Order: sequence, then structure tokens, then C-alpha cells
Amino acid sequence: MKNIYKPTILALDFDGVICNGMREYFQTAKKAYKIIWSQNINYNFDHLFKVFSELRPIIETGWEMPVLLRAIILNYNAVDIESKWDLVCTEILDKDSLQKEELMLILDEVRDCFINLHLDYWLNLHDFYPEVIRKLPKLLNSKTQLYIVTTKEGRFVQQLLESRGIQFPRNKILGKELKQAKQKVLRQILINYKEKPQNLWFVEDLLKTLITAQNEEDLRGIKLFLADWGYNTIKIRSLAKKKKDIYLLSLNKFSKNFSTWIDS
Repeated sequence: MKNIYKPTILALDFDGVICNGMREYFQTAKKAYKIIWSQNINYNFDHLFKVFSELRPIIETGWEMPVLLRAIILNYNAVDIESKWDLVCTEILDKDSLQKEELMLILDEVRDCFINLHLDYWLNLHDFYPEVIRKLPKLLNSKTQLYIVTTKEGRFVQQLLESRGIQFPRNKILGKELKQAKQKVLRQILINYKEKPQNLWFVEDLLKTLITAQNEEDLRGIKLFLADWGYNTIKIRSLAKKKKDIYLLSLNKFSKNFSTWIDS
């Protein structure tokens, strides 16, 4: 029964768990869009923010953000975007002969330019969840090994945390630069610490990612938590409740002791 209510290792997603970067996503997606689809360079995007925000939960990695804007501008049905996003995304890429690697590069270049020219503005586009940001220093000073596992570039994550006065060890921010899926990153963490899966807890706001990890035979036993404050919907949270060994986590529970995280 050792550590059943306390992880040896805690892995947190960044976007949608630690940080709400919705405003930054939209601005970055808009700038990237203008590079990719230059014929719409003078388009007024601002009225799209609401629908973009509502559909954000379908996005798994950042390069999809300008594609989502493209789908909205092309008047794809919101229901189709939400239920058939992989097909919609592929259709848009194929139509314009685009590769995801190309979009990833453009998005990172846009962010780098944003940071270099307008750092304060870029930082201020991010909103941190108060309950999480307050707990990070306590976790960093505890016996629990704390990691951030994210599809965002680790250098961007570090810069954002430093702007809030948090010195997070760079080697424990495992980002897109690793070019590995999250389940592979979690596996490597377990190998490095020679730990059993049940001693690693993982908090993520994308149910699909949790299910993928759950389906890996050697990762079975990891405690998986869906952050209900992140980029997910009521429908997704309802599905999570029906999934065996996936726990729905609230900000209130997150701010308390680990023993409250798992329903008895």
C-alpha cells in the first residue's frame, strides 16, 4: 500500500493545467495563419476568438491552431470540427499541400519573434491558474519529484514560469524538443528512477492523452488525472468519469493534500 496516496513522481501538463494561454494561442495562431495563408492577411480575426476558444479542446499540439482558424474561416461546421477533427485537419493540409513539420516551424518562429520584439506583451497574454501556481513552489520543495510534460517548447515554458518568479529545473521540463509522445516521456521517467508505474501520477487536460498512456501495458498502474479546469468540455469530463482508473481532478482538490485526489 506504499505511496497509494502520495506519488514519488508527479508529472504535470503545462497548457491547460498550469497555464491558461488561450489569449496567446489566438494571437500566435493569427500571426502564423497570415504567413501560411497570406491571401487572408487583412482578414479581421478578432470576432473568431469566442469560437476558437470553444473549439480549443480538440487541439492536441500547437501546430494545429492555425489550421483550426482556417477551418473556422472556411465555414466548416463546428460539430464536424469537434467530432471529426483529424479528418478536417488532414483535409485542409492536403488541399494546400502543407506538412505539419512546416507549420510547427512557422509557429515556433512566430513565438520567437513575438518574444524577441514584444516580450512583456507576450508574457501578459498568459494567465496562470492561481491554485496551481501557488502550489508549484511547495511541490518543488517536497520529496516528490516534479516534472512538466508538455507539447510546448521547454524554453517557452521556463520563460513563462520565471516571469512568475518560479525557478523550475530546466532538466525537469520535458517539452516538444524531445520529439516524443507523452507516454514515451513518462516511460523514460520511470526508467530513470527505476520506479513502479503506480508511484507516478500524471495530470493532463486531454482525455485522449490519458487513454493512450492507459493503453500502454508497461504503464498500467500510473495514476491518471483529468484536470477539469483545463481545455476540455462537459462531455469529455462525463466520459472521463466512466473510464476506469482515470480520476477527475478539480482545482480545489489539486490545492489540497494528495490523499484527496483519489476517490475512495
